[in-house]
Formats: sequence, C-alpha cells, structure tokens
Amino acid sequence: MLKEFRDFALKGNVIELAVAVVLGAAFGKIVSSLVDDILMPPLGLVLGGVDFRELFLDLSGGAYPTLAAAQAAGAPVIRYGLFLNALVAFVIVAFALFLVVRQINRFTAKPAAPTTRDCPYCLSAVPLKATRCAHCTAQLAA
Repeated sequence: MLKEFRDFALKGNVIELAVAVVLGAAFGKIVSSLVDDILMPPLGLVLGGVDFRELFLDLSGGAYPTLAAAQAAGAPVIRYGLFLNALVAFVIVAFALFLVVRQINRFTAKPAAPTTRDCPYCLSAVPLKATRCAHCTAQLAA
C-alpha cells in the first residue's frame, strides 16, 4: 500500500497539480494587490474619493460614519465594498485564464484531415480520390 501511495504521489499529474495550486495562490495574491492597491484607488478617486473597502450597508439602522465605527459598535454590516474588490479580482483572473487557455488551444495540434475512406463493400482503406477499390475492384462513388 505504501508503494502504491508513493507511485500515486509521484505521478506527473499530482506534482503538476501541486505546482498549479502554488502558482495559483501566488497569482491570486498578485491580482488582489493589483485590484486593491492599483486599480481601485484611482477608480475611487474618479468616483468622488470613494474607498471601496469602506463601503458598507448598516443593518442595525444606526448611523455610523465609517466601517470601523460600525464594527467597533458591533453593528451587523454588509461589506459590499470588499465584495466589489473580490468581483473585480475574479474578472481579472478569469480573463487571464481565458487568455492562457486560448493560447494553449491555438498551439495544440489539430487532428489531420483523413486521407482514406473505407470501401463500402470490402471495408478496406481506400484513398479519398480513388474511384475504384484496389482490393475488391468495386466502383466507388466520388
């Protein structure tokens, strides 16, 4: 059983998956930083100096000026600004993955067009342009 586990763990697919998870986590941190530190501050400035991390909806009915004040008071809040940040990060990651998969699909070899067909009488392989089967001499339709 230990040998089977070792063989399983050292298969290429498992190692590739582990590398992909580690790279995905690192890429996620980069995208989070891109969204939080580079994209959202200018967007907030354009929209009137809004800090998206501070956007919240107070469910208790109190009038709290900031998210920190609402949390300090223990008021239940919906932090939709953080959701917007996560949504923008998701769109960026999804677009990046789309570009990667698109390039991989572009570089993968497409299957070659068939060069032969089967004779309907003897089922032997016959070139596509042949008008007569070389094995049974049957007349073939074009």
